[in-house]
Amino acid sequence: MTDDELEPIFDPVSYGRALAERERPLSISQIKVITRTVGRTPEVMVKVVNKGSSSPAGVSGQVGYIGRQGEVALETGDGEILQGQEAAKTLLEDWNLDLIQQRGKIELTPNKPKQPPRLVYKLIFSMPAGTPPEKVQAAVRNFAREEFALKHRYVMALHTDEPHPHVHLVLKARSDNGQRLYLRKATLRQWREGFARHLRALGVAANATPRFVRGENTPQKPDGIYRARSRVESTHWQKRVRAVAQEIVQGKLQVEPGKAKLIRTRQQVHRGWQAVSTELARQGHPEIAAQVKRYVEQMPGPLTEKEYIATKLLEHGREPQIREIEFAR
Repeated sequence: MTDDELEPIFDPVSYGRALAERERPLSISQIKVITRTVGRTPEVMVKVVNKGSSSPAGVSGQVGYIGRQGEVALETGDGEILQGQEAAKTLLEDWNLDLIQQRGKIELTPNKPKQPPRLVYKLIFSMPAGTPPEKVQAAVRNFAREEFALKHRYVMALHTDEPHPHVHLVLKARSDNGQRLYLRKATLRQWREGFARHLRALGVAANATPRFVRGENTPQKPDGIYRARSRVESTHWQKRVRAVAQEIVQGKLQVEPGKAKLIRTRQQVHRGWQAVSTELARQGHPEIAAQVKRYVEQMPGPLTEKEYIATKLLEHGREPQIREIEFAR
């Protein structure tokens, strides 16, 4: 494995804290991550969709959706290409989801939450518009083989019906030997970096840094709300925008309680990047050190969701169309 593969995910906030205790030279791999981040290399997206993951019927619907009811080719972890609704049905029967569901119900006890066990994880791997779709698909294929081969079965499909190419992957939660997969925030972080690494191996510029490290303000919403908003059908988002607009008209925008935490986090981010810049200069990388300083200076101020909406409304000078106010997936 290369140094890029072995290096833990770089977090400037943690680096800045540790630097206060002792000197910590930056490795070549860390400098590469820093250079990609401050150079605004495109960020990968890995998302988990919860809907339809706890019943065989729900999973069947998910596989039908990613295969566009037989019109889009499905690819299994074995490299088999499946086409048509019957092929997908046969695949799921082979996964024995009915048996796993029944076994999960038996395992429930009064001390455990009485909710149906998750049968699959549905993942979405995405890159910004302009990224070659075949490279996105190949990167997901290579990542999945590395991460899940001989452990968990999966099926995937490439979608190109939106500007950003993306791959849907349905992953069986329980392996054939009975081991269950549990996802944590750290897991998703590692998967984002793994996806980005495989894209870079294919010649695609890709990065995987946390939003707060980049000073990202765009609000995040669940996948269902995001897709409804993209069709201008999100009643949740419409109500949110109109409520903020009303507060602006009344001259009393009430900021959410989380604002203080956002400010503290941003201060930590700034201190971390400043420590990185100082260390880069000490190690003989003045150009990158200066780029880090500019990157921090150009970060927008930390905004709550309401402040973000208010800013967009005031930029337009009127109540904009719902699709004009973006949020992150």
